Amino acid sequence: MARYRTSVGIEVHAELSTRSKMFCRCPVEFGGEPNSRVCPVCLGLPGALPVPNRSAVDLAVRAALALDCTIARESVFHRKSYFYPDLPKGYQTTQFGETNPIGYGGGMEIEADEGGVKRIRIRRVHLEEDTGKLIHGIEGGTGIDYNRAGVPLLEIVTDFPPDITSATEARRYVQKLRDLLVWIGVTHGKMEQGGLRCEPNVSIRPEGNDSLGTKTELKNLNSTRSLQVGIEFEVARQARLLESGRPVVQETRGWDEQTESSYAMRAKEDEDDYRYFVCPDLSPMQFDDAYLEHVRATLPKLPDTVRERFVNEYGLAERDADRMIADRAWAVWFDACVALSGSPKAVLNWMISDFAKLLNESGQAVPGGEGEPTLVTPEHLVELTRLIADEKLGGKAAKSVFAETFRTGEPPGEVVTRLGLAQVSDPEEIASLVQAILGENRPLVEEFRAGKSQVLGFLVGLAMQRTNGRVHASLFQEELLRRLTED
Repeated sequence: MARYRTSVGIEVHAELSTRSKMFCRCPVEFGGEPNSRVCPVCLGLPGALPVPNRSAVDLAVRAALALDCTIARESVFHRKSYFYPDLPKGYQTTQFGETNPIGYGGGMEIEADEGGVKRIRIRRVHLEEDTGKLIHGIEGGTGIDYNRAGVPLLEIVTDFPPDITSATEARRYVQKLRDLLVWIGVTHGKMEQGGLRCEPNVSIRPEGNDSLGTKTELKNLNSTRSLQVGIEFEVARQARLLESGRPVVQETRGWDEQTESSYAMRAKEDEDDYRYFVCPDLSPMQFDDAYLEHVRATLPKLPDTVRERFVNEYGLAERDADRMIADRAWAVWFDACVALSGSPKAVLNWMISDFAKLLNESGQAVPGGEGEPTLVTPEHLVELTRLIADEKLGGKAAKSVFAETFRTGEPPGEVVTRLGLAQVSDPEEIASLVQAILGENRPLVEEFRAGKSQVLGFLVGLAMQRTNGRVHASLFQEELLRRLTED
């Protein structure tokens, strides 16, 4: 079989985090009774005039700046004409052209398959409105829900010719793009709810051939895993066609999650088929230096910058830094702990283990996250790690203390005092405990002296049981060995 090179261009549609739709005041929410959030504007009724959502425009500019785009100083809306049941007006209000969209000529770096980083060029970032949703009945028939029609979308299109050359690179790109957009507050990015949708255009060509092959577009991908599997399937399908002497047809194909295979939906249109023209109902948007500087000033430090600081300043491993920046609220909370002179590695270990587990089980979250705010503060966690570092609290007891702090919001030090969980590390107390354990287990002492070293661990365990895990294990073992080896 001949070897082929893969090229993947990707269009990402992200629902913007606004309260209302793009051109009317209907609320934006997920789910709900079909056709309960519609009005004459988003239904395209005669005489209804659109008014742009200023918040959506601000978010679009915010995203374009974060993606290193040039901002169009004058940007206009166009009508994209096509007829489909979920498009109530018979056209979609969107943006068209190379330098007219909100942003153009940007890019983002991802990890390349061959190692190192690769810049994925972004051709344009533009605003448009979402379509409605077809609902297919189990017993036949199709209904239309227009609640989603008019929801503001941010479309991000990679440049041509494509920089992405594999399914794994495509997955990395979409995952990193999603994380960035969520980080800067542009979208919630929930792919399972349709909050972020990606449509790859896949083509292959024989090695040594510089002309791109015929592309197909994949729809209905609801996760980054589906994106990767879908591209891999399409690459294999196209290769089989070429090997058998049949042509690849330019078309739009759906993705079946159950069978993990694509199916033909319709012939893919070219730009001329949409008959783009400037929307006569909407005035051009103009962006001056003062406005752009204002938006730029509201951007937080971007994930790559924060990740680099966590590695270089805090000494985190790259994998751990990636875990910390997976969510901005999580990263901010971690940063707050370290700012209180907390040990970065100790704080990280508690956050990714006990803290993450308790948050997940309770549905709570750190401030800025999704969920009821936790009672645990950065001060609490730093205090806990210091109690452990100062040998005032043992590891087993620390878990109990943290669980109680999580439940009540009581500072760890107060929990230790109230529950009597302070670590036993006084030399006299330890010596007394050793004497008691040895006195009660004389046969084991003889076994140890006869060469059964595993007895030592058992004796330490007895001490831990007697003190409910409060004894300083290493100090106890040190005194125990001294007594066991005495003449």
